[in-house]
Amino acid sequence: MKQISIYLQKCKKNSTSLLKSKKTVLRSPIKLISFSLTLLFLISCNATKKLSLSESKTSYQTENITIIQISQNVYQHISYLNTTDFGKVACNGMVIKSSNEAIVFDTAVDDKSSEELINWINKTLNCKIKAMIPTHFHDDCLGGIKAFNRHEIPTYAFYKTVQFAKKKNIDLSRNSFQNELELKVGNENVIIQFFGEGHTKDNVIGYFPKEKILFGGCMIKEINGGKGNLSDANVKDWSATVTKVKEAFPNIKIVIPGHGEFGNIALLDYTIALFKPESEE
Repeated sequence: MKQISIYLQKCKKNSTSLLKSKKTVLRSPIKLISFSLTLLFLISCNATKKLSLSESKTSYQTENITIIQISQNVYQHISYLNTTDFGKVACNGMVIKSSNEAIVFDTAVDDKSSEELINWINKTLNCKIKAMIPTHFHDDCLGGIKAFNRHEIPTYAFYKTVQFAKKKNIDLSRNSFQNELELKVGNENVIIQFFGEGHTKDNVIGYFPKEKILFGGCMIKEINGGKGNLSDANVKDWSATVTKVKEAFPNIKIVIPGHGEFGNIALLDYTIALFKPESEE
């Protein structure tokens, strides 16, 4: 946001300079046209350079799923889980595309919504889904796994997620990994990493270095969000785990939480403070 503000100040300064020199510029019709076009560009730079967190746009929406484009290559998918304790909950996932390939973080909450997501990626983005990565074993990450399996989309899961999913009769053992995995989508790298326990004992994050975008899953909370479901949580270590994430990726530009609105690195700071042990306050 600071860079955008600086840019707009430069636009304003350049516009003022051009107006001050209009007596010289307007002496010929050609220069008048050139001046007008240049001024129009500078005035419109406010619109063209406002690309920021507020400029996300809805690319697809039904009663089951919403897909929002948040950068050139990254989309946030949102599906809706009916819960006993929290009512109808919007659940986030991430899609990264590059060179007609895509990687998906977390399924939609059920097979129907996941089928819509898969079809949209295949037909609208014209991408083959190279991998699906669940960020932990809960239903908001694995509820649509059957749809992905039907399409023979490979699933890559942290070994602890494999263990927990097995107790729910979900087999994720084919492509398991230890603490870190790096995949290619098109020509770009995608990082999946376990930093420690928090929301669950198996929560991992996804990071797209090209655009400095982090998908934190349910380990990261939206600004002013509550602590959420703590049934499988390690509240004691949660803050320290997120601190490790921030230290590993200090230049993050966009952060997508497991629920709620995406934002910037402030979401990490908020989550760290939210779960900070009282002894450290």
